Amino acid sequence: TTGVVREITVAAKKDQWRFEPEVIEMDQGDKVVMTLINEDTYDHGIGIDAFGISQRMPANSTIKVEFVVTKAGEFPFYCSVPCGEGIVDGVKRTHFDMIGKLRVRDIFSEAK
Repeated sequence: TTGVVREITVAAKKDQWRFEPEVIEMDQGDKVVMTLINEDTYDHGIGIDAFGISQRMPANSTIKVEFVVTKAGEFPFYCSVPCGEGIVDGVKRTHFDMIGKLRVRDIFSEAK
C-alpha cells in the first residue's frame, strides 16, 4: 500500500437515483475509508466488484466501508439493491442510473 488513507463521502441523494460524487479519483495502493450516506426513506446498496465490495445502505442511514485499491484503471460502482424509479427534473431516473466511477491512477508504473 501507499500508506495514504483516502476518506471519501458518497451520498445517495434523496429521490434522485444518483450518487454524489459520481466520479472519485485515487491512487493504486491507497486505503479507502468510504462513508456512505443514504438520504432516502428506502434502502440502497453499494457494489464495487473490482474490490469485492457489496454492502446494503439502509434507509436514512450512514455506513462505512474500507478497502485498498489494489489495481489501477477505471471501475464502476453502483447501487446493488433494487430501489425503484422516479422523475427528476422532468427526466425518468431508475435504479440502473445509480452508477459512478472510481478512477485509480497507476502510480507504480509512473514512478519507474
